[in-house]
Amino acid sequence: MELKQYFEVMRKKWWLLTIIVAAAMAVAGVKSFYFTTPVYAANAKLIVNQSSGDGAAALNASTIQTSIFLINSYKEIIKSSAVMNKVVEQYPELGESASLLSAKISVTSANNSQVMNLVYEDTSYPKAAAVVNAVSTVFKAQIPDIMNVDNITILSEADLSLSPAPININPVMNILISFVVSLMLAIGFVFLLDYLDDTLKTESQIIEIMEGPILIAVDKITKSDLKKTARSKAAQKEKAGEGKYATVNQ
Repeated sequence: MELKQYFEVMRKKWWLLTIIVAAAMAVAGVKSFYFTTPVYAANAKLIVNQSSGDGAAALNASTIQTSIFLINSYKEIIKSSAVMNKVVEQYPELGESASLLSAKISVTSANNSQVMNLVYEDTSYPKAAAVVNAVSTVFKAQIPDIMNVDNITILSEADLSLSPAPININPVMNILISFVVSLMLAIGFVFLLDYLDDTLKTESQIIEIMEGPILIAVDKITKSDLKKTARSKAAQKEKAGEGKYATVNQ
C-alpha cells in the first residue's frame, strides 16, 4: 500500500478517528479533575559533614569524600526500624506505623553531594510535611547513638504554611498524552478495519484483482435518484395519453 493510499484510508474514516480521540481526551480530563485523589509531596534537606575531634569542621577532600560514602549507609538507616520506631513513639499524632513510614518515605542524593533529600508523599500536605520533619529530627538525634558520630545538620524543613499543587494531577499533560496515545490507537484500528474489509469499492481495485478492462460502471443510486426516475416515467406515460381518440360508436 502506498503512502497516498494510507492517507486515503484515514480521510475516509476521519469521523471515526475524531470520535475515538475526542472520547479519550474527555475521559482523561474527567478522570484528572473528578476521579484522581490528589497526592502531595513534602521534602526536607540534610547535610552530612564530617567533624574533627574538637568539633571544628574539617573541610578537606578526605573528610568530604568520607561523608559522601556515609550517605549510602544513612539512606538505609533512615528507613530502618531503629529510626522509624522512634518516630512513631515520639510523634503518635502522625497516626502511621513504622513499616508504612518506611515504605512511603524516599531518600535521594545527587552524585558527589553531601546533601540528602527526604521526600514523603501523602494525600494531605500538612501531614506529609509533619512526617518528613519528624523523620529528619529523629534521624539527626539517633545518628550519634548508631554511628558514634554527630555529623548530621538539617538544612531545611518542610514548610507547613505552604499550599503546593498536587504532584499527580496535571490535566493538560494527561489530555495531551491521551491525545497522542488515542490517535495512534485510532489510526491502527482504522487500518485494521480497512484490512479486514474485502469488499471492492473502486474501479482501480477491480482492475487490480480482475486484471481486465472495465466494460461498464454503475454509480451509487440514492433514493432521490429513484424518485426522479419514477417521476420521469410517469411524465412519459402522461405524454403518451394526451392524444384524443374516437370511439367505435362515433
